Amino acid sequence: MDSEREPVRVVIVDDEQLVRLALRLVIDGEPDLTVVAEAADGDAAIAVVDEQRPDVVLMDIRMPGRDGLSATRELLTRPATPRVLMLTTFDSDDLVLGALRAGALGFVLKDTPPARILDAVRTVADGNPVLSPAATARVIAAATGPQSSEARRSSREAARKQLSALSERELDTARAIADGLGNPEIAERLRITVATVKAHTGNLFAKLAVENRVQIALLVRDAEQ
Repeated sequence: MDSEREPVRVVIVDDEQLVRLALRLVIDGEPDLTVVAEAADGDAAIAVVDEQRPDVVLMDIRMPGRDGLSATRELLTRPATPRVLMLTTFDSDDLVLGALRAGALGFVLKDTPPARILDAVRTVADGNPVLSPAATARVIAAATGPQSSEARRSSREAARKQLSALSERELDTARAIADGLGNPEIAERLRITVATVKAHTGNLFAKLAVENRVQIALLVRDAEQ
């Protein structure tokens, strides 16, 4: 990260004080990161984010009162939208999936090594998703898991309607993103340049009104289920 840049401002949201303390110690030990506030539940998170305007919110999913998913949905409607990185024990795929659909940029496990948490915060601060291929596969599996035929039909029709606005090449790019490919791999598959892939991806964000590649992948999966 450029040493000339201001430190990335982080808010930690978790109902466990020891977790907040541990995360603060890890994050504040880095010259390019700083914790500007903490919160113990979703309502407090919204208040401190409105006050501090952080770059990144490290948000626990399961909390008493207003949970992290509800708080994330609220925060992502704000004009000055922070980057949200979810904290999870990974026993709540449905909640993680809901957060990603709402626009969170990814998630990390609470037992993730500190160095990887720091990398995740930096990655999200730069506007990039934090999802390993294995994690993506698990989330996609949750998205396409058992559900009622009516719910499946409704989500399929809604997704297909959104995707109908795309050109053929943009749709090809969206499908490649859903397969978990990065820009170089997409360029190779479609026989186009990386710059063209980036242009198509930018169009996808605008036309589909999404914030990240995970949301694109979920739309494609919904359309094809």
